[in-house]
Amino acid sequence: MANFENITIEKGMYQNGSLTDALEKLDPSENYKGTSLDGLDAFSRQLKRFDIKVSGKESDCVEKFFRTSNSAALFPEYVSRAVKQGMERADILPNLVATVTDIDGLDYRSIVSAPGEDDKTLKVVNEGATIPQTIVKTRENLVKLHKRGRMLVASYEALRFQRLDLFTVTLNQIGAYIARAQLKDAIDVLLNGDGNDNAAETIKVASTGSLEYSDILKLWSSLAPYELNTILAPTAEMQKILSMAQMQDSNAGLDFQGTGKMITPLGAALLHAPEMTDGKIIGLDKNCALEMVQAGSVVTDYDKLIDRQLERAAITCTAGFAKIFTEASKTLTC
Repeated sequence: MANFENITIEKGMYQNGSLTDALEKLDPSENYKGTSLDGLDAFSRQLKRFDIKVSGKESDCVEKFFRTSNSAALFPEYVSRAVKQGMERADILPNLVATVTDIDGLDYRSIVSAPGEDDKTLKVVNEGATIPQTIVKTRENLVKLHKRGRMLVASYEALRFQRLDLFTVTLNQIGAYIARAQLKDAIDVLLNGDGNDNAAETIKVASTGSLEYSDILKLWSSLAPYELNTILAPTAEMQKILSMAQMQDSNAGLDFQGTGKMITPLGAALLHAPEMTDGKIIGLDKNCALEMVQAGSVVTDYDKLIDRQLERAAITCTAGFAKIFTEASKTLTC
């Protein structure tokens, strides 16, 4: 049962993926169901093994990781997890992305189905008649992947006596930077396409420079038969939408003031994206508009971190975006 206490942890475990995955193969979490360790994954059990507390007022100092060679090998995974946590807190991509594709290399060609108006209705097929076809083919151009990250520049001597919960805050912020950069990439693909001549159709507001509720309705109707379930807007346009008379419902206003939850025009999730250019609003069907392609997850320079060479240790994440159905997202320009 206590197999986790006898595992030898080394650098080589990072070469084929995350340390957690490697540890789970050696020490499956399912073996601990119904025990005091139920709910902990393999990495968390290793933290418990070496009595390393990474959060709370009783959190340990960074140097606790480096008491033994086994515990030192846990440090890069702790860094990756803290960065991922920061990405998840600042990330609104799950509200935009229909599917996430993990690849091993850097070259990826997405697929496309471009149905015409006649193809969007399922007609009655008479006996012996040909069944209408939906053609799926690969895109002409590859999806562009971008490596985003930060360089961790600090000496071990400067960090060794710092509490891990404070260091986690810094790593969370690095994750937030990466998430915002990826959101900017996603917005660019939604607006301008992924290089396959599939930029979003632009719809102009009725009165240039202003935004009326009728313009939101126009965006909603233009997406049919796709569903307008997500609206992405920069700060200025968010203020215009929230200032509309139709958004001034007293109950909705109390909900926004009490919980910070945005009012949803026409049932669509209203997302604030400061990264967007003012004067544009993106409306999309999150279920079929955008594909996220990523080459692995958060990558850290585990050699340097394990050897206490924190100076200029890179923390990166490589990802790109591709349009799925071009007409499932449109742009409203003010």
